[in-house]
Amino acid sequence: MGENLVIVESPAKAKTIEKFLGKDFVVKSSYGHIRDLKPKDFSIDVANNFEPQYEIPADKKKLVSELKDLATKAKMVWLASDEDREGEAISWHLFQALNLKPENTKRIVFHEITKEAILHAIQNPRAIDQNLVDAQQARRVLDRIVGFEVSPILWRKVKPALSAGRVQSVAVKLIVDREREIEQFNGESWYRTISPFNVVGTDGREAVLKAELSKKFNTKEETIAFLESIKGKTFTINDIVVKPARKTPQPPFTTSTLQQEASRKLGFTVAQTMMVAQKLYESGKITYMRTDSVNLSQMAINTAKSEIISMAGERYSKSRQFTTSSKGAQEAHEAIRPTYISAHEIDGTSQEKRLYELIWKRTVASQMADAELERTTISIGFGNPDIWFAATGEVIKFDGFLKLYIESTDDEQNDDETTLIPPLKVGQNPEFVQAIATQRFSQKPYRYNEASLVRKLEELGIGRPSTYAPTISTIQQREYVLKESRPGEPREFAELTLTKNGAITEKNKIENTGQEKNKLFPTDIGSVVCDFLSDHFKNIMSYDFTAKVEEEFDIIAEGKMEWQKTIGEFYTGFHNEVVSANNERTEQKVGERILGVHPETKHQVSVKIGRFGPMVQIGTADDEDKPRFASLLKGQSINTITLEEALTLFKLPRVVGVYNGTEIKANTGRFGPYVQFAKLFVSLTKEDDPFTVSLERAIELIEKKQEAEKQKVIKTFAGDETIQVLNGRYGPYIAKERSNYKIPKGKVPADLTLEECLEIIASQPDAKPSRKAPAKATSKTKATAKAKAKTPAKAKGKPATKKES
Repeated sequence: MGENLVIVESPAKAKTIEKFLGKDFVVKSSYGHIRDLKPKDFSIDVANNFEPQYEIPADKKKLVSELKDLATKAKMVWLASDEDREGEAISWHLFQALNLKPENTKRIVFHEITKEAILHAIQNPRAIDQNLVDAQQARRVLDRIVGFEVSPILWRKVKPALSAGRVQSVAVKLIVDREREIEQFNGESWYRTISPFNVVGTDGREAVLKAELSKKFNTKEETIAFLESIKGKTFTINDIVVKPARKTPQPPFTTSTLQQEASRKLGFTVAQTMMVAQKLYESGKITYMRTDSVNLSQMAINTAKSEIISMAGERYSKSRQFTTSSKGAQEAHEAIRPTYISAHEIDGTSQEKRLYELIWKRTVASQMADAELERTTISIGFGNPDIWFAATGEVIKFDGFLKLYIESTDDEQNDDETTLIPPLKVGQNPEFVQAIATQRFSQKPYRYNEASLVRKLEELGIGRPSTYAPTISTIQQREYVLKESRPGEPREFAELTLTKNGAITEKNKIENTGQEKNKLFPTDIGSVVCDFLSDHFKNIMSYDFTAKVEEEFDIIAEGKMEWQKTIGEFYTGFHNEVVSANNERTEQKVGERILGVHPETKHQVSVKIGRFGPMVQIGTADDEDKPRFASLLKGQSINTITLEEALTLFKLPRVVGVYNGTEIKANTGRFGPYVQFAKLFVSLTKEDDPFTVSLERAIELIEKKQEAEKQKVIKTFAGDETIQVLNGRYGPYIAKERSNYKIPKGKVPADLTLEECLEIIASQPDAKPSRKAPAKATSKTKATAKAKAKTPAKAKGKPATKKES
């Protein structure tokens, strides 16, 4: 045992640090937090100044015991968790749970895992920063209060198993509000006129100058009148304006800008970006990845300068230091950058290599010279001083940082077009070719994707670098928000053309509009929950209030405010809202919408959120007949479904036909549309409709499912029917009573005996329950399994994981 025990929060980080320290240091991982609030209890003593009640989870007790033993034997314990608030809290919990002594404990921090940084941290230890710990406790306690007091109200008023979160609810509100902006949007159309002109430059070069009219027309009649007015006109270059311009590189990455750019350039989700960045950090390849600082160390700036000069020359280098402008910047002290800028590439997975390259290019580009451009604007007149054609051109005189890196944007449509313009002079008469006036339409507000939502949250001051990814993941997991792509719709537009010979023609064309790719849409449940919370909890759904709370956390972290005081001021008003919402009685269920009455029974028809999601209900509990229910189909919403569409849903289940003497029925349920054959349920594909699916198609799907079921069961055992050897997505595995077990390498699944299976099961006591029940062995599958058992087969693919089903 070494004299020094270093504790970090992840095994990957421990492995990297261990390389840099000598034999006197033992590096161990706490695997994240070792203490937390009890998962199923409120765990906040409100009467005792909001004192949190922490516990060591059962799965961490053995680890804590081992760390305690190591700490007792060590002369010095070094707490080396991450340098943000969460990391500070991990160190504090370790200090408390391991009963460490101040004289034998030191806190060290570093924003990159390099030998130099680790040794520097060892030489410059500090005490645990209680202010940072208190800021983390304030966030944790406030989020627990909101979640535990609001969620039970949602269970009663909306739907069981729902949950509310402070930052997550505001993020959902952003998406719901945007969707309603889109629904209420009333677009307008206008005509944009573009005219190409043939020109000859003073250098003799011929070119086509694409110019746009300075005025847009609201109607077709106005547009035609204008085209008539310019027939036979002489066009003259009235003005030429040449302006120099510069483009400056963007700062190196913060957490939010990395998430945004990785989404645009690499197609990564926010969670995926953070997972890959975490691996790069823990393996010592980049600096700490949760930061809102754009600062670079002087060493990094100097190294970047050397790389740029070596790569492109002195002129391309321009050292600069950026300053942070985001609200409440607090997480770390440097931007995200490569630990060694001289390393242009790294070893690793494809994702790690791509993200590292993005970080390297952005970092180096931030230290490169501005791009120098020349922008030219040509004004072409035709006798009317109020209207003219304008052509713009842009020439890059010196590419500067653009040689290495160009930032992407979230703009979905960019109509700006630039032309390479030859040298011209005022008074020249460009040759008119034609004028094309195209009907254009005002754009609806854009839906958020993950990257633009992060940008909006940061802009509003909601959340911090450590919260963006979990927030966006959580609202999708809870099915408040759906991320999907949707096809556009055809739209007709008019195009008017004035030809060189003076003829005006009109064409109607079709374009695709409204196509969405990986956008965030609110679900019906998300909209209903958002409306309920907005009506009853004004503060927690307020953008300004949520940002104000984040600012107060920052003040707590600076030691200028007591965290219990902040929680106390919030709790008084909030708890009154909880009591009021609990006591409120309404005639209708939250989110319920009355569509009308059934034309025959005259019973009320309504839509609402049921136990398994959005549904239509015919009748009420007060009617003599029991109410009837039907689930909404994918693409339908309780906000837009009509009475006619709702009644159509009750045509299901529909008898499709008879197969082998048994009826096949088409229906829709909790998991979407399906066909049922006896006790077999087969999901329909996106192309299939439960109202129209044919008997032939249904039989095709059923037989395909039956064949898959046969192939799933490799072997069963007469001595214990609860044990099966099955084929799964990742290869063969053993299933017993809803738990799955890996088959060791070298074992042939079809040759396994019952005794061998029991031995394997006994050797894997930590196997987790599967989400699905094991495949039920029918007489057919049992026979198939016995036949397979007679012929040994090699296992394909990798062994099943414990989550396999």
